[in-house]
Amino acid sequence: MLSETFLITLFLGAVMAGMPLLLAGLGEQLSERAGVLNIGLEGMMLAGAWAGFVAAWASGSAGLGFLAGAGAGLVVAAFMALFCVIMALNQIVVGIALVLAVQGLTALLHFVQFSQSYPRLDGMQAWAVPGLSQIPLLGPMLFSHNPVVWLGLALTAAMAFLYRQTNLGIALQAAGDRPAALDALGGNVTRLRVLTVLTTGALAGLGGAFMSVAVAGVFVPFMSHGNGFIAIVLAMLARGRPLWVLGGAFLFGASLSMTTALQVVGVNVPVDVIQMLPFAMVMLVLVLAGRKANLPAALGESFERGAR
Repeated sequence: MLSETFLITLFLGAVMAGMPLLLAGLGEQLSERAGVLNIGLEGMMLAGAWAGFVAAWASGSAGLGFLAGAGAGLVVAAFMALFCVIMALNQIVVGIALVLAVQGLTALLHFVQFSQSYPRLDGMQAWAVPGLSQIPLLGPMLFSHNPVVWLGLALTAAMAFLYRQTNLGIALQAAGDRPAALDALGGNVTRLRVLTVLTTGALAGLGGAFMSVAVAGVFVPFMSHGNGFIAIVLAMLARGRPLWVLGGAFLFGASLSMTTALQVVGVNVPVDVIQMLPFAMVMLVLVLAGRKANLPAALGESFERGAR
């Protein structure tokens, strides 16, 4: 199993499968830091996957597909911001409702558009993973073919700097821990939370578009397969550290790509068993480290300006 082919395939798969988790996890961490538990993350990723695929298929441009995916996630996040931040409705109930609505809507739109055909982005090889026989150097292949990978790494470093070294990072922490204190000092908690939720939606949508355009090359209804919920757990367990989100995304990405890596080396393992690995790993990590997760004190709580 530990052959060069297996390790290369596993590493490539970990990066490609982990990138949507990284983008969504970074966004969720930002949202949670401001006090909003974005349960609708799964729906934002799925909306991004659908919009990204349709835009890339219609235009022939992977870049436009990524932009469309980020925009679709932003639209879904706007509903989350409206209902939960501005109207102060229950964040968990609204988030679940958005997930179910987006799942049904994207499945219906996909059926209406493509019920007579099953298109793939076969011409999108500029930003897709080439076959193993085409890999001269691992590093250049990954980063030259997938600019979104660079973006994910840059965002990880930028958010680590934001949280530790800027006044905005302090304001975000105050919005999640003591929003009333931030409000008393003149900060606009509602505006800050709205901006973080919208940013989260854009990142989750971009992650979904990456999934359909760069990884799968096709959109399939419900193709997010719980990645949004895994990203929420990842953000919670990272304890406010973006680098931990990066490490966790790579770890869960390796679990998601285990099926392909084993098939490449001819190991006959039931697919269902391998597909259980990410969720089994989530439960294991929650048992081992869930009690130590340092969550904002006001996470999930609505805020009314002027209230104490």
